[in-house]
Amino acid sequence: MDDFHSLNAAINAKAGRKLGPSILVSIAILATVFLTMSYAKFLFAIVAWIAIGLAARELTSAYKAGGIALPVNAILIALTAILGAAWFGRVSSLAVAMAITIPTLLVYILFKNPKDFVRNSTAAAFAIFYLPFLAGFILLLANDKDGLARIFTLVVLVSCNDTFAYIFGVLFGKHPLAPNISPKKTWEGLIGSIIATTIGSALVFEFALEHNWWIGAAIGLVAVITATCGDLIESAVKRDLAIKDMGSILPGHGGILDRIDSVLFTGPAVWFALELIKHFKL
Repeated sequence: MDDFHSLNAAINAKAGRKLGPSILVSIAILATVFLTMSYAKFLFAIVAWIAIGLAARELTSAYKAGGIALPVNAILIALTAILGAAWFGRVSSLAVAMAITIPTLLVYILFKNPKDFVRNSTAAAFAIFYLPFLAGFILLLANDKDGLARIFTLVVLVSCNDTFAYIFGVLFGKHPLAPNISPKKTWEGLIGSIIATTIGSALVFEFALEHNWWIGAAIGLVAVITATCGDLIESAVKRDLAIKDMGSILPGHGGILDRIDSVLFTGPAVWFALELIKHFKL
């Protein structure tokens, strides 16, 4: 038993998080996603809205710690409008909502307090693009006649990437991938995620989506790139603002944004790939 605790402590130290709570939280998230998608898709949209709203609060709090003050309520209203447009409309509605909400938000910030306008408005525009716009593509995936299969595909891709990057990084990681951004990410972890995600994606496309496996493998490789970049960008934001985690609401993960950073960047890529497949009947 002592050996087990020692091994667990060593894994937690190398990975930078507690493994047990992380697994339980991941299971709870997956259960929520698939139960809502299976029985009441609109509940999935509500859960997504709550999650993105909490992530926005985390990001604005992180901004505040870095000396950037943003109007939280205005951000939440803009966020709600963009996600609503994505759910009730199409991608064109999402684009129009972005085109309306960002200028409106910038004008509001200007009249509320013109001091540090460039810094504050840039931070606000980044927050709107980063959270509700990218998350809008997840809602586009969900609110489709094949929504469950599409969300399942997204979950498999991101889960394979994150899980096997974690496992390979803990077991074999020696060469940092981006030491100035995220010191715990390694090339070995990236290799593990490439292997697992391409295989997992190929299987999903062959058996769940009934498309050619090689298309799935190619999309899996793209997902590794997007998920890794999403993780690195969130790490860069935290490093720039001098914080360790965006929050502490999810034991073993940190904040909501710490959990969904990969999903935000992979959602649009999966949506675009599936739309291409549908359009060209591949």
